[in-house]
Amino acid sequence: MPQHSEFSDHRLAVAYDAECRWARDDDFFLSVVSETPGARVLDLGCGTGRLALGMAAAGHTVTGVDPDRAALAAARAKPGAERVTWVAGTASVLPDASFDVAVMTSHVAQYFTGDDDWAETLADLRRALVPGGRIAFDSRDPRARGWERWNPIDSRRRIELPDGCVVTRWFEVTSVRDGSVGFTSHIGYPSGEVLSSPAVLRFRTGDELRASLLSAGFTVERMYGGWDREPVGAGDGELVVIAHT
Repeated sequence: MPQHSEFSDHRLAVAYDAECRWARDDDFFLSVVSETPGARVLDLGCGTGRLALGMAAAGHTVTGVDPDRAALAAARAKPGAERVTWVAGTASVLPDASFDVAVMTSHVAQYFTGDDDWAETLADLRRALVPGGRIAFDSRDPRARGWERWNPIDSRRRIELPDGCVVTRWFEVTSVRDGSVGFTSHIGYPSGEVLSSPAVLRFRTGDELRASLLSAGFTVERMYGGWDREPVGAGDGELVVIAHT
């Protein structure tokens, strides 16, 4: 799993948690996982642990894996964190045949910008799942062209942090090429300080996702266009995928 700088400063993790609270996508993934009662769940790219903690609270045995140690530090500090096994690393560290369900949420799948990296990650996930195990993840539908709204005007929003400080967050696209979008996330503080975090995301089509899963030995069960299980193209501009080994 590629390392990026989203949480290179602990203040970025604080701002992320303040902005990104439990929402419909979390409800969706929890419902998918809960189709397997008491599941052994892998949350790959668990970040600051919002969904991992929710799945553990629902009675699942959860392992959260992320290469970002600042994000994991934030996750470990949250109530209920002792219910989750937190691992600093990538999919390559996963044990064989140890999970019933694997999830990659908050568009983690898009951080695998290279086809080889993506194929290796899918191979690791298949290896880590038991026979018949399932994978669920989200990826933005390139047809929705969501990056066109990642500009300082349309993306600007105010976020109140736990200490009462109000910061401003906005995005700025830096490149669009060959299915990948480079952008920088900015957080401005009242003092005038701005924290900036660059990243690159890969926008794969539904057909590309299906082909990559098939090559890795998965069978696609369902693909939705949004969190209410709408058809592709009729929902939230998402490609929400559920597949099994």
